[in-house]
Amino acid sequence: MAERSTAAVDVADNSGDDPLTAKADTAATDGVAEKRKQADTSAKDAKGDTADRQGGDSPSLTAPELHSGHKLARRYRLEECVTRLDGFSSWRAMDEKLRRAVGVHILPADHPRARSVLAAARSAALLGDPRFVQVLDAVEENDLVYVVHEWLPDSTELTALLAAGPMEPHDAYQLVSQVSQAMAAAHREGLSHLRLTPSAVLRSSTGQYRIRGLAVNAALRGISAEGPQRTDTEAIGALLYAALTQRWPYESDAYGLSGLPKGTGLLPPDQVRAGVHRGLSEIAMRALANDGATASRQEPPCTTPDELAKAVAAMPRIRPPEPEFPLPSPPEYQRTTYQQGTYGRPQAHPAVTQPVVVPPPPLQSRTGKALKWAVSALLIAALGLGSWQIADRLLDQGKSAETPAPAQETPGGDEKPNPPKPLVISAAQEYAPDGSPQNADNVGDTYDKNASTYWRTKSFFEGPTLAPFKQGVGIVYDLGSEQSLASASIDLRYSGNHTTATLYAADSLSPAGSPDSMKKLATATTSGASLPMTVKSPEKVRYVLLWFTAVPRSGGDEYSNAGYKQAVTNVSFKGSPT
Repeated sequence: MAERSTAAVDVADNSGDDPLTAKADTAATDGVAEKRKQADTSAKDAKGDTADRQGGDSPSLTAPELHSGHKLARRYRLEECVTRLDGFSSWRAMDEKLRRAVGVHILPADHPRARSVLAAARSAALLGDPRFVQVLDAVEENDLVYVVHEWLPDSTELTALLAAGPMEPHDAYQLVSQVSQAMAAAHREGLSHLRLTPSAVLRSSTGQYRIRGLAVNAALRGISAEGPQRTDTEAIGALLYAALTQRWPYESDAYGLSGLPKGTGLLPPDQVRAGVHRGLSEIAMRALANDGATASRQEPPCTTPDELAKAVAAMPRIRPPEPEFPLPSPPEYQRTTYQQGTYGRPQAHPAVTQPVVVPPPPLQSRTGKALKWAVSALLIAALGLGSWQIADRLLDQGKSAETPAPAQETPGGDEKPNPPKPLVISAAQEYAPDGSPQNADNVGDTYDKNASTYWRTKSFFEGPTLAPFKQGVGIVYDLGSEQSLASASIDLRYSGNHTTATLYAADSLSPAGSPDSMKKLATATTSGASLPMTVKSPEKVRYVLLWFTAVPRSGGDEYSNAGYKQAVTNVSFKGSPT
């Protein structure tokens, strides 16, 4: 995979630790609710990074003495030190080879956590998920260990967004949805964050949330947890709680937010602030370690990011607020033709009567008379020619009526083949033979006859051809019974060079084999937003696989990054019952 060129990541934040991260080792253990209650008071009062680390006392370390202008690997020029803490420093630097800003963490090679930082950075770099700020390099060189990250200058920390006030329900919904889905994908690969604070979440100018410091921030600070999935889930719940209320869900203040009043316990967000969305309030309570949901609805707690993502997906979709447009100003007053005239206005000077010249009658001159005779002659000639042509045509029609043409016989009898008719799609399911689906929940949007809904692939860094990184992406459609398939029409969201798709005959809605083992029905390529596909000889088939092997590059939008991607808005098949 080619090196990514979009830049951004910040370095380790230097904000005060909050109770959530301070008790990562004790209170975030899966299934230990009683221990959480007993340790709650002491964990919430604990401050500073010493509570984040296991093993008691932390070694007294000094960050490497570096300065602006120092160059690493003859490539990364340090420009500004952002953090200097606990034996490591974080910098904004310039990659002189690719001419872009990057972020760099630096610590001595003999630092007790140097090995774990290198391992965490290399593991995070293998994930390659665009929802995370990417690790670009992890090197040990000249008694130093340094980790190079993306730098996103056009993104805003969640800390700054929360300082401006609580979020709208749609923005909070997007936050918890995107962050929980991203962390669920990371945990499936064995990676956890353990320091998922407001400063670790960025929002791009397109509305996409990205997470920085996956695995690396915890390794730099020596943080670990017995239940990493529960720890990250509780952290996401705290972010949602803060987005809804602009309050930190613990008694201590943190990240510029006020904590809850002492002695009140964990109050639901809709009891802290009026107007909070009820469904999002319940999601926040299910994610936080409170032994379940609110009293009104006894839903089970969410203990993993995957459970939280599914709970958010099961909610009714929260639509964005209607845009407010300023009322247009009335147009400038314009005088009418009547008003612009001189009627009723005094004349500045007395009017002078002009002599009126009477034009001569038309065509009374010598030239006019000659022109009249010429036009008359042309009209007489035209009428004679037209009469002759009409008579000649009538004679020809009479002759043809006397000798009728022999009747042509239709091969195969008098019956004509029936034209193809639209086929009904009864069900559909995403096909992911590599176990990595794209957007399984939105498959039904491809045949709901609504052009505003769609199923979309993820954004890929290389293309248009997806291989070898991914052999393809697709959907299997169930026609209800065996049909004689003649053609298909695919409406696409993104145009450009280029989209390639193939139709295969599958044996079920969840075929076990690869597309190579199926019978190919049709294939087509387009650079537009419509992809017609025709089966050369109609095939009897019930399950049809639509398989994309190439997608165009498109810019970022509200829900996805720029990259090679495609979305299907509508699919229709034509044929006839067998």
